[in-house]
This record gives sequence, structure tokens and C-alpha cells, in this order.
Amino acid sequence: MTQHTKPAGILLLLAILLLSLNLRPAIAAIGPLIQSISHDAGVRSVGISLLTTIPVLMMGLGAIYAARIRQALGERGGITAGSALIAVACLMRLWADDRNGLFLSAALVGLGIAVIQALLPGFIKRNFGARTSSVIALYSTGIVAGAAIGSGTASWLEDQLGWLSTLASWSLPAALATVFWLLASLGSQHEGRSNVQATTRSVPFWRIGRCWSLLLFFGIGTGAFMLAMAWISPFYIGLGLGKATAGLLLSVLTVVEALTALWLSFAIGRFPDRRGLLVTSLLLVAAGFLLLIVAPLLAPYFAVSLLGVGIGILFPLSIIVAMDHLKDPTLAGNFTAFVQGGGFIIASLVPLTAGSLRDVFNDLSYIWLLMSIASLGMLVLAVRFSPASYQQFQQDLAELQTGELKPA
Repeated sequence: MTQHTKPAGILLLLAILLLSLNLRPAIAAIGPLIQSISHDAGVRSVGISLLTTIPVLMMGLGAIYAARIRQALGERGGITAGSALIAVACLMRLWADDRNGLFLSAALVGLGIAVIQALLPGFIKRNFGARTSSVIALYSTGIVAGAAIGSGTASWLEDQLGWLSTLASWSLPAALATVFWLLASLGSQHEGRSNVQATTRSVPFWRIGRCWSLLLFFGIGTGAFMLAMAWISPFYIGLGLGKATAGLLLSVLTVVEALTALWLSFAIGRFPDRRGLLVTSLLLVAAGFLLLIVAPLLAPYFAVSLLGVGIGILFPLSIIVAMDHLKDPTLAGNFTAFVQGGGFIIASLVPLTAGSLRDVFNDLSYIWLLMSIASLGMLVLAVRFSPASYQQFQQDLAELQTGELKPA
């Protein structure tokens, strides 16, 4: 049952930002620590990739079961449980000095992130209404800012605390975010737990072609984000740059992402037709990856900045465009969960593929090329996401719910 109370306020917005800041550091800190993890825990490139792949795969599975999670835990309770699980999983890493402990903590981190990401978009739409796009962009800003902080501080914290304590240190901000969320979300509008099986809201979105387009779009955009976060630093270390310089390049990338996403949160209202932004972001991402192939050392800061701007637009916009298609908060949340579920599963394969190619060829140029081609290929889908097409989607959805739509 939905709780109806006063409109959302600044404290709730701050709580959402704090939650989002904790959704990537436990993953983003892995890249700068790759040498220590490889040496001390005996993890090769594929294993390092799994520390990114496992959480992203869990995000996908969690998103697929978003409706059931909402039904079992409710939005507020589920988000609380997810944030608490991130804190516990990070704390476990104090003792995760082998690959099994690292993989287990990665799975639990991914599960906690999955629950939050499955429930928060619908919660945002329910509480912020017409401001949903701006709040989603701000939420995405928090995600990439958290990645920037996690990656940017990892090497320094390792020098002070060691790599295990560096990974575990993210339990504290996750715990603080959990407590703040509990307090700030009191009186919010949220879907509560329900013992009633979903009927009209359990929609087989897979029967609508547009759903698959959005799913693929989200998967490629998120895959580019996770790939850059996991492998930019090791890539430049492999080219002979020092650990500090390689870490700085990753920090530049993620800071540019965060600033771009923050700009988008203020500017998104000026672009009711999202296609121009989508095309621009895809071209920038493709250009950034191509520059890593042809001239990685000529202008490394320019290359990572191109990627940062492109991903900073593409990642939040892939969520916003999905949310644009529906007005009902619960249905929109379930739809976004469908898109994110399949999208995260696709994205989870990207860093794993990168690690496999690196082990075989000792080179990441092949994955940069694949992502460039994929980004350019997504232009075909981007130009089709016009506001007018949302009406056709809603018509298809209505026919699907009444049993009149033929399979896509």
C-alpha cells in the first residue's frame, strides 16, 4: 500500500544523494588496488574482472526481481536493507584476504546495490513527480561521484591503511547513509509490503520491442561506465605510467563524469527531446575509446575527459529515457527494473571480456575497439527515442495489459 503524506523535502533529496554515493566505491576502489590484490590474493586479470562482474551481475538479477522485492520488503524497508547490506559486505573485507572472501563480499555488495537500484527509481517518481528527471540525474551524479571518490582515494588510503582496510573503510559511509535514510524517509510516500500477488502491474514487458531497445541501450551505456572504472588505471599502468598518475587519470575520468551528470540534473528540463543528448554522448564515448587505441599517451587526459563527458551524459540519460515512457510510479519502477535487469547482465560481461582479452593478448585495445563499435551502433536506436514514440509505447502497453498485443 502506498503511504500518502507530505511532499518530498530537501532532507529526503540529501538521503537519496548519500545512498547513491555508496553504490560504486566498493567496486571502483578495485582498479587502483589491482597490483596488491593480484600479489596478495593471487587473483589474475579474469579474477579481478570478476570483482566487478559479480556485483554488476547481482544488480541485474536484483532488478529482474524488483517487483517481488518491493512486495516482500516495501520500498523504504528494502532500500534500508540494501544499504545496510553494503555496509556489512564492505566490513567483511577486513578479513577477505583471499579470492573466495573477495568474491563473496563482491556478491553481497552487488546484492545490496541491486535492491537499492531496483526500488529507488520508483520511489523517486512517487515522491518527486514532475521533478523526477532532475532527481534521477542527481541520483546518477551521486553514483559517478561515489565512483570518483572510491577510485581517487584508493591508492592514498592503501598507503595509510593497507588494501584490505581500504576496501573495508566504505562500510562507515554506507552505515551513515542507512541511518540518515531511515530518518529522512519517515513520512515519505512509498509502496509498502504486500501479501497480494501483483496482477495488472506484473507486465510482460519483454513482449514490447521498445523494451529491448532500452534494455540494450542501458546495457551498453553501463558497460562503458563499468569498463572505464575497472580498467583505465591498469591500462595506463601497463603502458608504463606510475600508479599515482594512472590513478589520477581514473580520478579525472570519474570527476568529469560526476560534473557532467550534475550539469545534466540542472539542464535536463531544457531537452524534452533527449535524442540530441543521446547522440552526442555516444559519439563522445566512441571517440574516447578510439583515442585510447590510436594515441593513448599523446593526450591521455583529453581521452579520459571525452569518456567522462560521454558517460556522464549517457549513464543517467539511459535511466531517464526509460522512466520517461511511463507515468505510474510503480509501473515505471517495474519497467525501469526490467530495463536495468537485462542491461546490468549485459554490462557485467564487459569487464569480464576485458580481463579475458587482457590475459590472452596482454592488451586492452580489442575491448576499446568493441566498445567503440557498440557505441556507434547504438546511434541507430538513439534516434528512434522521440517523445512521440512514447505514446506508441503506452498504446502497446495498454494493448498488452488487455491481451490485444501480438508478440514483438
